[in-house]
Amino acid sequence: MNKNSLHDYFINNSGNKIYKWIHYLDIYERHLNRFVGKSPVLLEIGVLGGGSLKMWKDFFGEGAKIIGLDINPECKKYECDGIEIFIGSQDSTNLIEIILSKYKNIDVVIDDGSHLMHHMIKTFNLIYNKMSSNGVYIVEDTHTCYWEEYGGGLLKEDSFIEFAKRKVDELNAPLSRNAVVTTAFTKSTTGISFYDSVVVFEKHPQAIRQAVITQGM
Repeated sequence: MNKNSLHDYFINNSGNKIYKWIHYLDIYERHLNRFVGKSPVLLEIGVLGGGSLKMWKDFFGEGAKIIGLDINPECKKYECDGIEIFIGSQDSTNLIEIILSKYKNIDVVIDDGSHLMHHMIKTFNLIYNKMSSNGVYIVEDTHTCYWEEYGGGLLKEDSFIEFAKRKVDELNAPLSRNAVVTTAFTKSTTGISFYDSVVVFEKHPQAIRQAVITQGM
């Protein structure tokens, strides 16, 4: 297991290009440290220079399987031991199904792809319910949800950020007094975290809720 932090790797990177907002690294470590040394399967949508795929392999350690997905055929050259790259669009139902059929228990998904609203939502809907029951789904660069050229806009109903806000209600459906329908998402999700330009969904089967009172004499 590599004990270096993602910050160390990123700042000292002398290999392939990695393009990330620096504050994302703290978010990654907060939500992904529990997978270090556990041989997770990670899918990163958006390969660019290929450097982040190697960063993930180093971070998670021996046995980790890293998958990249990018629309640019040139990205195939970044494949190496433990890293496989698929070429195509993230909103291709057929391609996503091919990936999911080969990797049946993806633990971590990082969507750093097109950042287009309809792509982000469709990809989430294709993958989320089929990934590991204790997985983490991270959507990056959600500031594009406010940019018209990506299909976004403040309070625009079909932006990914508004989609994610509605998922908060879905998460709390059992306590909504039947105002919100309990779904597969509800039953399989333990939390949603909103950060500057990042939304993180954490999976874990919801248990029976118990309100307990303790007190002294």
